[in-house]
Amino acid sequence: MAGPAAAATLLWFFIPASTPKVTGITQITHDGFPMGNMLTDGPRIYVTQWRPEGMVLEQVSTTGGESLSIASPIKNMRINDISADHSQLLVSTTESTGSRETPLWIVPLPAGSPRRVGDIVGRDPTWSPDGRQILFIKASDFYLANADGSRPHRLVSVPASPFDAGFSPDGRRIRFSVHDQANTNSLWEVRSDGSNLHQLLKGWHAPPRECCGRWTQDGRYYVFESGTAQTYNTFAVADATSIFRKTSAPPTQLTTGPILYSTVLPDLDGHKLFVQGIQPRAELVRYDAAAKQFLPFLGGISATDVAFSRDGKWAAYTTIPDGTLWRSRVEGSDRLQLTYPPAATALPSWSPDGTQIAYISAQAGKPWKIFLVSAQGGSPEELLPENVGEIDVTWSPDGAHLAFGRISSLNTGTIDIQLLDMKTRQVSTFPGSKGLFSPRWSPDGRYLSATRAEGSHQLMLYDFRTQTWSVWLIEGIDNINYPYWSSDSRYIYYDSFASENPQCYRVKVGENRPEDLFSLSSLGRFLGTWGSWGGQAPDDSRLFVRDASTQDIYALDVDLP
Repeated sequence: MAGPAAAATLLWFFIPASTPKVTGITQITHDGFPMGNMLTDGPRIYVTQWRPEGMVLEQVSTTGGESLSIASPIKNMRINDISADHSQLLVSTTESTGSRETPLWIVPLPAGSPRRVGDIVGRDPTWSPDGRQILFIKASDFYLANADGSRPHRLVSVPASPFDAGFSPDGRRIRFSVHDQANTNSLWEVRSDGSNLHQLLKGWHAPPRECCGRWTQDGRYYVFESGTAQTYNTFAVADATSIFRKTSAPPTQLTTGPILYSTVLPDLDGHKLFVQGIQPRAELVRYDAAAKQFLPFLGGISATDVAFSRDGKWAAYTTIPDGTLWRSRVEGSDRLQLTYPPAATALPSWSPDGTQIAYISAQAGKPWKIFLVSAQGGSPEELLPENVGEIDVTWSPDGAHLAFGRISSLNTGTIDIQLLDMKTRQVSTFPGSKGLFSPRWSPDGRYLSATRAEGSHQLMLYDFRTQTWSVWLIEGIDNINYPYWSSDSRYIYYDSFASENPQCYRVKVGENRPEDLFSLSSLGRFLGTWGSWGGQAPDDSRLFVRDASTQDIYALDVDLP
């Protein structure tokens, strides 16, 4: 007969473990500036912020208070990891270099001269727990190198596009997030020797929508975020099961809206989680050249990606934060909602006769695809059956064709421009367009402009009369962001968003020297799924989206049993 101890053990086996819970919440910062990654050394939180003067590195007490800036000669840096002794930061940059991979740096704390990590170029670097190695990503491959950058070698290749990797506290495993062309985020794990690559929480959500996790310092829990673009929250899952537990418990939700919670960071004592609470909001503005100011447009609605009918009487736009498509008259009257959640929309384009609007839309588990909807409302129509990404649709002036960019692989960066016959619905590859995207048909129908995908520094021009491509403009280190034709087809307007001193430019057909129009340094711009939008009003004045969001750090008091 079983004794009392055995009976107690059996009973314990079937009793579910208590779940993690939040017991309190405290707001740490109150300035509302957009933020990047966070790190902590115990008493302080380090975070990058986008302020009016540019991107800066800030530190704030974990108990709250005023943020203090940390001077660094590295511009636009992204902090990725902090050393075990809390004396150094491992950083990359967000400079526009023509590649997602950038040089890696070590920045001493509290001050000192940064130094390069050998000649490594990569993204999302992190130290091993013993500080002897650095893990970093290039394309879809993970690499390991010595801490000084020497002897880099490929560890493993992973599906789609990996990001946000980190070691387990014992150094035996690596967990990371993966984004794929079907607009899903999933968590993956691999051993530190490159073996046993597998997806975590498979089947928990279908399609998956979790990412961006970190272990608690004792390794008992893994915390991460999960949700859609409109709503995401913080979750915790036990990392290992006790020998007395039959199975692991599913993840426990720790936060709930209406604030969006992201970028979870465990403290060093295991009693708190630091998260960023975001309330997305934007303001549509127009640059008034006479007043030299950015003034509200369409009443300053919280919207982006504005397109206008050819007669200039109607506008279509995507609202922020819900991502639905609307149309209205240019003074704001006769508003009509054209799409509904959960489908997200972007980059609408009016047909030349003003009866239809082409746009791109996506849901989790599906790539961005082109849809067509009547300007009077109705059921949207998906134009093509292919299961690849389609973006940046533009109409020919006669309405007979659509040109668009196609992304057939996130891993290889396979991009080209496709041409769709609207009568036959036949699709063909636009001649000579490999590696090009962001097509824009000139209003007079003579030209098609495009930018080169690698870095967006090169503006190309296709002349339908000569049926040839030519290099129109090379912008050095500046990027060519959201180019738009002037109404008379004589100029392309664009801006250099991802640069230290963003400007608005235009360049004339037949010339290769851009004209500097005005500075964008004072405009805090909203960053959406497809970057920071800039557009063109019917009178050729420039439109932008001012970021009116608030983003602050919160401390969650947690009970992690």
